[in-house]
Amino acid sequence: MAFTAEYDKFKYSEAFAKSVAGKRVFITGSGKDNGVGQAFALAAAANGAEVVGVHFHRSYRDGFDLIDALRERGHKAFAVQADVTSTKDLWESRGYIIDQMEGKTPDLIIGNSGLTEKGYRFGRALPEIEGERRAARRARVRQDFLDNLAESYTVLDTKIDGFVAMTHLWAGEAVYRKRPLQFMYISSMQAIEPGAAVPGYVIANWAVLRLPEVLRVNLGRAASLVDSSCLMLPFIRTGMTEAYADNPKVFGRWQPRMLEPHEAAHAVVQLLARPSEELDLGNFKLGVGGTAEKLELQWSRVKIEVSDESLGWSAEAPVVCQAG
Repeated sequence: MAFTAEYDKFKYSEAFAKSVAGKRVFITGSGKDNGVGQAFALAAAANGAEVVGVHFHRSYRDGFDLIDALRERGHKAFAVQADVTSTKDLWESRGYIIDQMEGKTPDLIIGNSGLTEKGYRFGRALPEIEGERRAARRARVRQDFLDNLAESYTVLDTKIDGFVAMTHLWAGEAVYRKRPLQFMYISSMQAIEPGAAVPGYVIANWAVLRLPEVLRVNLGRAASLVDSSCLMLPFIRTGMTEAYADNPKVFGRWQPRMLEPHEAAHAVVQLLARPSEELDLGNFKLGVGGTAEKLELQWSRVKIEVSDESLGWSAEAPVVCQAG
């Protein structure tokens, strides 16, 4: 049994609570104890959400403990076990989620599913081992190559495939029912400031930043029904980061110390309290300043712009193609 979060730390001011009060909230990747997704679920419930859907794939024990903890405190919550990379799982969960929300669809979906990597130096050859036979080295390099890429593919599938499928499913429901929906996708600061040894993680989180614009273009006239934005979060103390939580060499260039989950959730709830039209299509980065004893969390909007610069040598000698 695992539920170790301090519930009272997730109760915020009335000004922030209005961001989730009375809403039907569904959060993917929210089962893990002391995880970021769990923090969002606790923040939603503690600040007046009508109902909270807690999704998990493998961390079902923690997920059910969270559901029990929320219900014991008088909140309406339900569990959804599904593999976000399985379209069959996601489609089958659709009807159940609507039933649990009494025939309605979510108002707010927080896409938090994701994995990290144990880490490997992308593109680097393995070091030599003195006395190792050539055949043994080939076998070792081959196995390392397969293992590393398998790890990256799992990370990419979970984040990219999972978010795309979930978006397609629930945006379609919103448009069909003509009910407004807000998506908030969780990315990472490493999407724009890549760290070493986690190529799949960096690429997956970068891809997420394009989802809001892709969705807007494809919805066309129905785009006004669905708002979406991305959050780039800094290092947060969870089960995935605990191993280097006290190593400032890992995160020191970004922040004085790792955030606790309730601190990150507090900042997210603050952002959610802003008008939805202000958030729509935005990529927001949570900056961490101050000192380890007194952090200062501030949001900034990151603009991803593409510029087209003419190449002089090509302009001077263009390739000319004659018709016919």
